[in-house]
Amino acid sequence: MIISSYAALLALYYIYLSVNVIKIRKAEGISLGNGSNTALERATRAHGNFIEYVPISLILVFLLEYQGLASHYVHALGGLLFISRVVHGSAIINNNLKARGLSMMSTFAIVIISAVLLLLSR
Repeated sequence: MIISSYAALLALYYIYLSVNVIKIRKAEGISLGNGSNTALERATRAHGNFIEYVPISLILVFLLEYQGLASHYVHALGGLLFISRVVHGSAIINNNLKARGLSMMSTFAIVIISAVLLLLSR
């Protein structure tokens, strides 16, 4: 399955986001909450936002692949998902609103396109 490779890449990026939160917590001595620390708040939101959108996106693309969607479309959706989530995580951490908005629109597009294709395939 093609989507398995993208799921693996996204899992590795998720670990990166997790380690980033841990690193800031350790450096700042903050075990719970964000201690009004902007860097920690950004890191935890990048981590949280990732886990809010990636599972449903992966499930939808997996279902499309399972139902026989052509491999180049699966690669397009999986590749765009990976790129948009990496850009989004970086944009939150670095406070880049333009990149954040663009990457969020890309993620929404993946979810919407996948959902519509699944509905039309019935």
